Parts: sequence; C-alpha cells; structure tokens
Amino acid sequence: MRKLFNRLLNSTDHPHYKAVVLLMWRMLLAGVMLVLLVFIILSFTRLPSVAELENPRSNQASQVLSDDGTVLGKYYTENRVPVEYKDLSPHLVNALIATEDKRFRHHSGIDFVSAVRAIVFMGNRGGGSTITQQLAKQLFTVQVSDNIAERIIQKLKEWIIAVQLERRYTKEEIIALYLNRYDFINGAQGIRAASEIYFNTHPKDLAIQDAATLVGMLKNASLYDPLRRPDRVLQRRSVVLKQMVVSKYITEAAYRRLVRKPLGLQFTRQTHTDGLAPYMRMELAKQLRQLLSQPEYRKPDGTMYDLYRDGLRIYTSINADMQRIAEEEMEKHMAQLQRVFFTHWKGRDPWTYDNASSTTKVPVERRELEFMLYLRSSERYQKLRVDYLAEIISILEAETGVRFHEDDREIERILREKQNPGHLDKLIKAKLISDELADRYRRVLQSDRLPTLEQQWSALQAAVKNSFNKPVPMRIFAYNDRHYVDTVMSPRDSLKYLSMFLQTGIMAVEPSSGEVKVWVGGINHEWFQYDHVNRETRRQVGSTFKPFVYATAIAMQGLSPCFEVVDRPVTIGPGEGEFGLIKSWTPRNADGDYTGNAYTLFEALNKSVNTVSAYLMKQLGSPEPVRTLAAQMGIDKSVLPSSPSICLGSVDLSVEEMTGAYATFINNGIYTKPMLLIRVEDRFGNIIYESIPEENLALSPAYNYTMVTMLEKALTNRGNVLGPVGGKTGTTNDYADGWFMGITPKLVVGTWVGGDKRWIAFRDLTYGQGSRMARPFFLSFIERLQKDPKMNWDKTAAFYKPPGDLGIELDCNVYRGALNNDAAFERRIDNQPDFD
Repeated sequence: MRKLFNRLLNSTDHPHYKAVVLLMWRMLLAGVMLVLLVFIILSFTRLPSVAELENPRSNQASQVLSDDGTVLGKYYTENRVPVEYKDLSPHLVNALIATEDKRFRHHSGIDFVSAVRAIVFMGNRGGGSTITQQLAKQLFTVQVSDNIAERIIQKLKEWIIAVQLERRYTKEEIIALYLNRYDFINGAQGIRAASEIYFNTHPKDLAIQDAATLVGMLKNASLYDPLRRPDRVLQRRSVVLKQMVVSKYITEAAYRRLVRKPLGLQFTRQTHTDGLAPYMRMELAKQLRQLLSQPEYRKPDGTMYDLYRDGLRIYTSINADMQRIAEEEMEKHMAQLQRVFFTHWKGRDPWTYDNASSTTKVPVERRELEFMLYLRSSERYQKLRVDYLAEIISILEAETGVRFHEDDREIERILREKQNPGHLDKLIKAKLISDELADRYRRVLQSDRLPTLEQQWSALQAAVKNSFNKPVPMRIFAYNDRHYVDTVMSPRDSLKYLSMFLQTGIMAVEPSSGEVKVWVGGINHEWFQYDHVNRETRRQVGSTFKPFVYATAIAMQGLSPCFEVVDRPVTIGPGEGEFGLIKSWTPRNADGDYTGNAYTLFEALNKSVNTVSAYLMKQLGSPEPVRTLAAQMGIDKSVLPSSPSICLGSVDLSVEEMTGAYATFINNGIYTKPMLLIRVEDRFGNIIYESIPEENLALSPAYNYTMVTMLEKALTNRGNVLGPVGGKTGTTNDYADGWFMGITPKLVVGTWVGGDKRWIAFRDLTYGQGSRMARPFFLSFIERLQKDPKMNWDKTAAFYKPPGDLGIELDCNVYRGALNNDAAFERRIDNQPDFD
C-alpha cells in the first residue's frame, strides 16, 4: 500500500493521480473546517473573560514587612508569593524552556508539531502542551476523564486560552505566571516558596542543579517529591540537565559535573509563625481583620479583602534588625533566669506550695481549680472529651438549651446540684449564673438522659486519670537550639513543667514617631501562644507607675526633685481629701521598715520609697489628677482605681500602655499613640489604608524634662550602656511581676517578666525583683544595639531639654544653698528691732 501511494505521488501520469490529490485537499479542507467549527462552538462555552485573563485567580499569601521592606512573615492558605521574571534565575528559565517547551520563544501559544504528536499518540510519546497551555490548564481548566472526545475538547479549550494569554502577556510574564502558579507540594506553592523551602534561597539565586530539580518537579510534583523519592528526583534532574545540553544552555562537561552533585536539599518547612515577631503578627492579624471589615477599606465591589488569599502587602513599623536582636537577647536572659527559677523551686510545687508570708496568697483550692481548667484546655483532654461526651451533650443541648463549654463547667454544676441541692441558688446569689441558666440546668437534672451523662462523665474521669498519669514518650519545650527535648513524662507532669516557664512581654517604641520597633510577646510562640504585650494582657505594674505620681505633684505644686520628704508613716483617713475612704490607709515600705531619713524626690524614686509616694498623693488631695495625667499619656482611665493606693502601682496595665506612656517623657511631654501598622496595599500596589499619627500634649516641657532627669538618676546600674539612659524598676506583691521601663533619647523599652499564673514566681526578693527579672534584658539589648554597625546608634544623642529657664531647680547643691539663704534671711528679719 505504501509503495502504491508513493508511486501515485511520484507519477503525474498515473490515472488516479488527480483523484488522490483532490481527495487529499478535500480531507485537509474538511479538517480545517472541523477545527474551526469546534473552535466556534467552544467559544460559546464557559471560557475566561478578558478581566479573568488579565487578573487570573490565585490564592496569594499576604506579606508582613518591616520598616525596611524585610519580610517578617506571611498570612496564607497557600504559601504563595509571586515573583517577577527579573527575579528568576536564568538557569531556571533555561531549564524550563529546554525541558517543557523548546519552541516557546517562537510560537503563539500552540506548538502544532508537538500538538499533532500528542493527539496521534495520546501523549504516549511526549506531551503536546506548551508552557502557555500548561498555564491555561492551571488557571482556567480542570482535568477531565480518560474519554478521548473529552480530552480533545479539553485540549482545544487550552489552545484557545493559550492564544488569548499570548496576546495579553509577554513571554516573560507567562513564564513568571506559570512558575508562580505551580504547586511544588510540601507547603511550597509557587517558585518563591519552593526555592525557600527546598533550598533556602531566592529564585534568582538558584544554582543550575537546584533549578533543574524544581523544573523536574513540574512533570508531577508528587511523583518527584524530593522528600519521599530523592533517587527518582535525581534521575529526573539528570533528564532536565541533559535537555539543557541538547538546547545548548550548558556544555556536556558541565552536565557530567552537575549530575554527580548530591540533591543538596536544605528543607525548611514554613508555617504562619515562621519568621521574626510571630506574636506581633498574630496581634496584627486581629487588627487587620477588624480594619478590613470597615466599609472604607473594602474592595471596589464592596467585598472584604481576604487577608489569607488576596496577596496584601502589610507595612509595619517593626525594625527587623532590632527585632532579631531583641529576640536573641530575650532568649539569653530568660534561659538564664529560668535555670535559676528551676533551682529555686527544686523539690517544691508552686501549685500546692503554702507561702505563709504571702500578702496576696491564692488558696490551694483555687490553684487546684485553675490546674484542672488548664488540663481541660489541653488537646489530649479535648480528644477524650469528644470520645466520651460528644454524643450525650449534643442530645442534651438540643433538648434543654444548655450550651456545654469545653471546660465542662456545666456538668460540674449540674452534678454538684444533684449531690448538694441548693448549689445553683448559691451561684445565682453570687451572680455567677442567671436564673434562666439555672432553669436550663434543672431541665438536665430532670431529664431521663441524666444517668447516661453521669455514666459517661465517670468514664471520662477514669480515662483522664489513666491517660494523664501514665508516662509516655513526648516532646517538651527547652532552651536549646531546637527549642525542644524528647523525654518520657506523664502528661500531667508535662503540663506542670510547661506552666513553670517564666514569660515576658517586651515592646520598644521610637518616642518621636510612636512607631513600634520591637514586639516580643513571649518566650516562644510555637509552645506559648499567649501574647504578653497587647492591651488585653494587663499585669500589676508596681513602682513603674510612680513616675506618673511624681510628675503630677511636680506639675501641680512646682516641686523640685531636690525637695525632701521624711520616710515615716503616712496615713490618709476617712473623709480626708477626695479619696472616699471608709477606713484609714497607711502603706508600708517594701521591707516593712521606716528609716526616718529625709529623701529627695530624686532619691525616693530611685529607692521606690512608698511613704514618699503616699506623701505626694496626700498632698494632691485626690487620685484624680494622677488618673487624668495617666489618661493623657495613653492609659485607659477606666482601669485606674480612684483610691490612694494607685500611687504604689496597685493597678494592672499592659506593656503596650506603659511603653507608650513612658515614651511621652522622651517626646517632650507629647503623647504619641504607639503605631504598629503603617500601610496596607493590595497586590497591585494600590493603597488600601495608611495610618495617621495620634498625639496630644500631656505634660509641659519643663515639668517633663524634670521627670526625664529623675528617670536618668533612678538608673544607677547601667551596665556597659553608653550615653544617656534611664529607667524605673517595678516589683509587685509576692514577686509575681518584674518590670523595667527603660529610656534612651531615641528608644523607649518596656519589659515585663512573670509567670502566666501569679503563683509561678520567686519566693523572695533575691531574684523576684524587677532589677533581676527585667532590667538585665534592657541593658544587654541596648548594648547590642550600640555595638551593631547596622543600627548606627548615636551615643552622643541627649535627652531633649527645652530652651530657657525651666523654673525648677535640678541641682540639689544649689537648691539646698537657696534654702539655707532663705532660712538665714528669715532669721535676720525676725531679729530686727520693731520701731513701731
């Protein structure tokens, strides 16, 4: 047959020649008409619109950026951050073209040679899809069954979309789109994430062999998974490198050298919490969700931006280098302090320890309850709870209207009422539950399903006892390079062990702008997610509140910090001033003694003498002036008590509030609200939100500078820190909280250290004071900043002093001389004869 066909073509005199030629032309024309008809029919089916082609859908991670554009972390459902063509390694592009589409630079979306081969052999002798067609499949089409007709239609749709893509994008943009869209698995969506996760580098810096590895994965990422099938990946990489030789991108010698290289993975799995400032990013996510829900910050079509899919660029005030140094110094300090803490508590359990000398003792019964709630919040307990209680409580919720919380408080109350009738009435009287809720509980008590609830509850308790008391292999947190150790321990003991870790909250603010430069919310976000910086996390501040009292007294009464007050008991009685007391209040000093010495305000602030603070408060006649000044410095006035004890720091405040307030002193008395979020842009660079500083004058410059001088003198141990520096320590009852508020001309740093539960604390003042718990971090942090060339720290900078005469004497020698002269003058006047 083949010989006959050749003779027909080679002999124009053959009698059937014209018929054969005519038949071939008709077949060709029919084929073309058929393809055109199919194209016309497909054009009326669901194909992407122009808008969809120009803005293809893609779940893109939103990036959180520092003040210099460093990526601090990402929010995502898919870890996908697009890169531009200029950010791709030439090796990556060459490997891609050589392997996937040799004629990519010369076709308009369809390579007909490859397409015919793919249709004839159904893909068994190489794929016919161009890079553009593969992009079309990723973006706008879905994989169909093995049905031949459906596959042909699928291919034709890809052709149409590929041609449209080629008309709207350059070749370079198509390559970038394709690599950005591909899922390289193991959490690596897109070429940027793949480069970072598999090789710890940027796409533009990929070595030839690494680029070949990633291009090899494009054939089938699961089949060529570097983590599970490294040998197969190496084979595929050699194929890609060989194709680069064929396309003359590399030489044969280079090929032989490269195929001998190991796979060289530097795999690093990425999560939401990877990167610097994880606590800040979790807090920022809450702020962003609230912000983006407001109408003025929505998309043009009125829908909300999706923080996890819309590829937003979120610019923050955080300084990446400062944050890194702060996290490193925090870990050094807290690791050392924790070793001391474990030694301090060796052989004792703070959950059961009875401290007879405690002034604010938490009863053991309350601690046992807290531990039970802590245990019930664990993942292990919740899994058991589902097994034993999910079914019965689901039925009871539907029948009685009781909502059962995960801590099982409802079951405890219901069963206690059964055992001791009247328990619910006591809860109502204590305003812990409402009458309506009590009625719902009684419906459970009257239900036929109560015995089932009791039975399942009893079974759960037995299972919990067995599960939590049995030692098992586990991984727990530790201060080492990996931040964990593998050990054998009972889950109950592991919970107590984790609860023993002291936590910290640290914020650094640039006072002139209010920009937050550092945010450290805890010791390790992977193990301890609770943030100890934001305004929702308040702890007793102790003596760090005293500067607000001193500032108020100085401003209202014109006192010099050289003014002396005798250390002796100060009593404010009922009806005295505007304190509203019903019984007398006489505070003691921290050590319980009164020296009888006269202290200047300089000295009293340095030594945190309580009697002097009480004296100033009594002279003010009311807590209101102090509350007002604190509110002007950014502290929520509603949380400040209207009692004289406020002068000793008997108030719970956050690190965020305290740092913002102290920054006022360094900003010439002007409060600037701490600002974390600077700007939000969409993926195209359009500004969605831009912050506006909020500020107000809280303290006049002269009085403000007086306080700055006092804070300088209050810090007597400055370590190796150079230049002007100051600060104030704070220690609370039973050493539950250690504070240090540190100031420099360009940075204010607030630091809190303590246990999540107030009984997780040192038992004495040796280490339980702010000067041991919090101040060392500040000194080491500032010292590191001063030594780091990147910081460009100005050691000659000084605290701002307003021009002219302050009207307040800061030199105590001059102040005492003036007092002596005044006294001598008064004596001379008194001794003059009276001529009248």
